[in-house]
Amino acid sequence: MIRPTPSEGCVSNWLSRTVRTLLLLIICLPISAQVGDREPAPRFNAKTTAGGKYTNDSLKGRVVLLQFWTTWCPYCRREQSVVDSLDKEFRDQGLGVLAVDVNESKKTVKKYLEQNPRSCRIVLTEDTNLAAMYAANSYPIYVVIDREGNVVGTQRGAAGERGLRSMLNRAGLSASE
Repeated sequence: MIRPTPSEGCVSNWLSRTVRTLLLLIICLPISAQVGDREPAPRFNAKTTAGGKYTNDSLKGRVVLLQFWTTWCPYCRREQSVVDSLDKEFRDQGLGVLAVDVNESKKTVKKYLEQNPRSCRIVLTEDTNLAAMYAANSYPIYVVIDREGNVVGTQRGAAGERGLRSMLNRAGLSASE
């Protein structure tokens, strides 16, 4: 039996792994194309700290940006001004932002907002079923829903302004020039 030299074995292993990876990509490409299809957002109810009530039906015709956040999350804090800025910029174009604080008391959120005011609508976990629907267990999480009520994008982790604008653009919002 002829055994490959160490360098031939490395090349053979590399080639084998490369071929397997390419085959996997070829198989998965059609699946990933389907993931991009827009699916209806789950049915939800949300009540803001100011008393506003929102559902899929009440927000139909608007683009919705959901931000799942917590007061202790440094990434959420860093992106808070971006989310509030986008809320102000696109509100007249039909954007509705619901910032859902996850699993914190009303007292904690109120104290935080006194020192760090927000311009968007704030929702507490106890006043919505959204956190459970989107498995909000790491923060921030962003979800964009288009005017027809379909999810156009989800971002787990900090998205930055460019990432959020990209998702809003897919939903039909763009900066007026």
